[in-house]
Amino acid sequence: MRFGRQRFAILSVDTEALPHRASADHVNRLVWGKHEKGTAGVREMSAIGKEFNARHIFFVDLCGAHAYRDQMRDVIRWLDQQGEDVQLHAHPEYLPEQFWTQHGLDQKPKYMNQYASDARAEFVIRHFAEEISAVTGKKLLAYRAGSFRWNACTIRALHAAGIPLSFNNSMGAFHAKQCVFSEPTSTPFTWSNGVIEIPLTERQILPRVGKPEWWARLQFPQSNYFRFRPWWGSLLLNLFSDAPEFCVFLMHSWSLLYWNENGHGDYRDDQRLEGYRKLVKNLSRDYDIITSADFLELHAQGKISATHRVDVARAEISTNKGKNAA
Repeated sequence: MRFGRQRFAILSVDTEALPHRASADHVNRLVWGKHEKGTAGVREMSAIGKEFNARHIFFVDLCGAHAYRDQMRDVIRWLDQQGEDVQLHAHPEYLPEQFWTQHGLDQKPKYMNQYASDARAEFVIRHFAEEISAVTGKKLLAYRAGSFRWNACTIRALHAAGIPLSFNNSMGAFHAKQCVFSEPTSTPFTWSNGVIEIPLTERQILPRVGKPEWWARLQFPQSNYFRFRPWWGSLLLNLFSDAPEFCVFLMHSWSLLYWNENGHGDYRDDQRLEGYRKLVKNLSRDYDIITSADFLELHAQGKISATHRVDVARAEISTNKGKNAA
């Protein structure tokens, strides 16, 4: 791929079918976006990307949809055949007890930010990376933890598993106590073990007196789901004037849907689909929209630099205990 611009953007999509976000038929509803009144899911996202020569990174979770693994493999196969970039996402807290017993492991700790064992983190990452690779025939290049729940064990496990890119750093997640550490930056950096971190693009919003610190996420759609105020104003229709040279958008496979009164994803209309089309159209005018493989190529060529190096030990739960290192 030829890159004609000096600015780069990543459209990342957490592709998941978590149990509490639908009453039934989870993969069809939350991934394919199929509903009685219409459809708005990964097919529509992919089609919009193709209109503007843009590919997404679909981070696919096989844990939350463990009961629907065959259907999720169909999703992986379809995305790969469409030329999309399929990488690893994991919500192991939703895995059934039988899964852990089968592999001779305890069900707890549930959340990856609580893992004190590199071996446990490496098992989860290797196991589900291999499931994805078995479908695509491709080596996994990137990982994003479910709900940004990660720690030093995660970063060391990525290195051990040969996965070069981490998409986990989020100050918003740190302040929500979903991870024990995050570097206050939106630019790529390198961990001390060589894993490259690609932070979610965020910006600090000065808090009101007596209120906690705010970090707003670059996500579609603008939403109260993450409880952080949007800072980019009219970005969804017009690129912000103070545009960064590198940015990472966060979406989900259900981002074109709405939440109904039961807290379940539901199709209402095409308003968000058309809003996403406008976003990708405007973004593609000023940015090269890249994949994980593109990032590695550009990094090797020196066109995207890792700004600094961070010691993996700063994300160690035994030393940080939920506090941000100075």
